[in-house]
Amino acid sequence: MSVQLVVPSIGESITEVFIGKWLKSEGEFVHKDEPLVELESDKATLELPAPVSGVLSRIRKKQTETAAIGEVIGLMEERVPATVPAQVETPAPVAATTSQSTSKPKEGPRVMPAAARVLAERGIEVSEVSGTGPGGRILKEDALAHTPGTAPDNGGAGLKTEFPSISGNGREVEVVPLSPMRRTIAARLVEAQKSAALLTTFNEIDMSEVMALRKKFQDAFLKRYNIKLGFMSFFVKAVVDALKSIPQVNAEIRDQSIVYHNYQDIGIAVSGGKGLVVPVLRNAERMSFSEIEIGIADFARRAGENKIGLDELEGGTFTISNGGIFGSLLSTPLVNPPQSAILGLHAIQDRPVARDGQVVIRPMMYVALSYDHRIIDGREAVTFLRRIKETVEDPARMLIEA
Repeated sequence: MSVQLVVPSIGESITEVFIGKWLKSEGEFVHKDEPLVELESDKATLELPAPVSGVLSRIRKKQTETAAIGEVIGLMEERVPATVPAQVETPAPVAATTSQSTSKPKEGPRVMPAAARVLAERGIEVSEVSGTGPGGRILKEDALAHTPGTAPDNGGAGLKTEFPSISGNGREVEVVPLSPMRRTIAARLVEAQKSAALLTTFNEIDMSEVMALRKKFQDAFLKRYNIKLGFMSFFVKAVVDALKSIPQVNAEIRDQSIVYHNYQDIGIAVSGGKGLVVPVLRNAERMSFSEIEIGIADFARRAGENKIGLDELEGGTFTISNGGIFGSLLSTPLVNPPQSAILGLHAIQDRPVARDGQVVIRPMMYVALSYDHRIIDGREAVTFLRRIKETVEDPARMLIEA
């Protein structure tokens, strides 16, 4: 019996999804609840599980194509494991047919993601291409060299990419459509600049005390909570304290009103497999150092696996973005609407500074606060950033709330 694979409803405001990677091939047997395909929305990536056990008989929507909520993107033939056929009709390109043999199939050559995309678009079997990468890996260059020319047309739907065959230095051009998440990121960044009166103020923080405190308690913290004590928990704590002191920074403009939040939901910008995402630490004011560190580590792990839930990306009142992990020395982060401010952290560098009339070397970090001048005045912005500086430079304040 044929079973339709339908795009489920994944959010009130989401009307279509972007077909990511198919995790199973046509003709492959799939157990119930096994993930079949990645669906990308403008906020997150989720996996569509198999509704029944059986064979994936047809893929109607290929990778990079879009599909509406409720649209059929594939078909399955319901089977039980003992009746898995050797193959089904109309196998897809680059898909290996299954065998009735119970012996473990021989592992084929590894195909790099860019090469797999080229092979899939051109309908080329992996076995036809010789890999020149380490360990026989098939590289994008191998796929291009095997099939120079233009990708086949699929009726105007999805991606149509041209790879011109040019002798000599091989100056190819690859055209890849923006994913829904990337389009949304672009739209929100433009929206932030158009709709808000953005301004950025800067300061620098001496990280000596935090680094000494972290070093002193690192082993005990790791032993007790099974996670390292990082710098982000100190900044989250400092931000919570500063937001309580300057409530305008934790507010937003809604129509002709200002909405003040009596809680602190802190968004933490993390780099995921599909781009930057900002999951939210709910009620950060109630969280301990260990809870903050565990929460951020969990966000980072699941962002890399594209497993951040939609509900985890909504409702933040303030955002922290740490460009320092990539080596950024200074930047002007953009506010994440409808929030009114964002704190940018940067790389820690040993720099000469004046202390008590002497020049000494200290680990220093530049911090930046971008804010919406419609709701936050310069005085509040500078005071907020100074409060964070004072708290991080004297972390005992976090314990006694001084």
